[in-house]
This record gives sequence, structure tokens and C-alpha cells, in this order.
Amino acid sequence: MTDTPVPRARTRTAVAQRDPQAWRRLAGWAAALVIAWPMLALSEFKPWVLFGSGNLAVIGGFLAGFFPPEASPDFLALLAKATLETLAMATAGTALALLIGAPLAFVTTRALSISRIGPGPGRVKAGVVRQAARWLLMVLRAIPEIVWALLFVRALGLGPAAGVLALAITYGGMLGKVYAEILESTDTRPARALLEGGSGRLAALCYGLLPNTAQELASYTVYRWECAVRASVVMGFVGAGGLGQLMDQSMKMLNGGEASSILLVFLALVLLADVLSNALRKLLA
Repeated sequence: MTDTPVPRARTRTAVAQRDPQAWRRLAGWAAALVIAWPMLALSEFKPWVLFGSGNLAVIGGFLAGFFPPEASPDFLALLAKATLETLAMATAGTALALLIGAPLAFVTTRALSISRIGPGPGRVKAGVVRQAARWLLMVLRAIPEIVWALLFVRALGLGPAAGVLALAITYGGMLGKVYAEILESTDTRPARALLEGGSGRLAALCYGLLPNTAQELASYTVYRWECAVRASVVMGFVGAGGLGQLMDQSMKMLNGGEASSILLVFLALVLLADVLSNALRKLLA
């Protein structure tokens, strides 16, 4: 009795199903676990503590205070005013951040560097200017907006003006860095061809890079505006106005219904940001 030969197609399928990177992926996960475990221990990450009987009762009592949301006419008037202040703060801060970040991104984008095409007298100068702009972006985004808000509240007094300037400085650094990375991550050959043909940097940006990156740039800008709305909560706790200051007052008075209404407004603003982002992406498609 002879052994039945294994079909060649089945053998090829078994070989093809083997993952040649399986051991490398397993080693990567093991290394990540070895690195993450001490970090979790140092941060005292103990989620099981939340499920203790006493802690669950405390959490339940705290959440029960948020219902029902406050809907009195006087509070709704204050809420509407604070919402308008928050929208104005986030919009004005993001607009100023755009005026700061876009020119710096234009300077730091290597794909728009004429000096990188070939050797020339301005190569060293261009490199110094580009590196200085990168350092400036790093300094702007390294200092949190809450620190700037504290500084401007002392200089300008209580109100949303301090929040606008704080958002403009910090988010200007963030927008500039991400804009430059988005412009450099796309296909840069059209821009390089325009530069090699004698075109200016602005024309290379408008006709070589923006057509492929406009959707992503617009989406990130709206997302940063959404982050500015959320950041206004934290800055409101130091007197920068808006919904954050109203939230601070409600929490200090242990009025969970008012805090719940404010959180619902924040949810509506986040949904508004998603709608704007989708609309812009369809418009630029």
C-alpha cells in the first residue's frame, strides 16, 4: 500500500498561510509590554479600585447629581452667552493661530525650498532660516495654553481675550508643524517640477501641493478648532471666560444639573465640528 501524495496546491496554501513576520510581531508585543508595565506601575494605574463597593457608591451618587439637567430661563440665558463667548474665543484663537502657523509652515516645508534643488549661494542661509522657524514652532507649542492663559489673565484681566491669545500662540505652533508635515508627506514631484522650471514658491505651493492636501489641511484645521472649544473649559477655570468659567462656578456650587447642561452644549459643539469637517471635505473634493 503506497502513501497518498499530498496535492501540490494544498502544500502551497499551507506554506502561504504561514506568517513570516509572526515571531517579529510577537517579539514587538513582548517588548512593548516590558516597556509599558513599569510605566503603568509608576503612574499608579489601578483601574480595579474603581469597582470597589464604596467607590461605586460614591461615583453613583456623584453622577446622580447631574440629573436632571438645569433648564431654567435665567441659566439658559447665561449658558447661551457663555456658548457665544466660547465659540468666539475658539474661532478667533484658531484664526490667529492660522495666521501664525501657515507662514511658518510655508517657511519650514522642505518641498518648497528652492535652495535644495542644487548648490547655490543661498543654501546655507535658507537652511538657517528654516531651522530657526522650526525652533520657533517648537517653542510655541511646547508651552501649554493654560500657562499662556494665566499670564494673559494677569495682564488683560478676566475675560475671553486672554483665552484668544493663549490659543493663538500654542495652536499656531501646532498648526505650523502639522501643516508642514502634511505638505511634505504628499507627492512633492509637481512642486519640484514647478520650482525647477523657474516658478516661485507660492505658485509651487498653490499648484503643486495644495491640490492634493487641501482636504487634509481643512480637516485638521476644523479638528484644531474643536480642540480649542474643549480647551476653553480648562482655561475658563483660570478666568478666561466662556463655558469653562461657567462650569467652574457650577462645580464650586456643587450644582450638577448646571454642569450637565454645559456638557450637553459641549457635545453639540463637537457634533457641529464633525458636520463642518465633513462639509469642507466634500466641498474640496
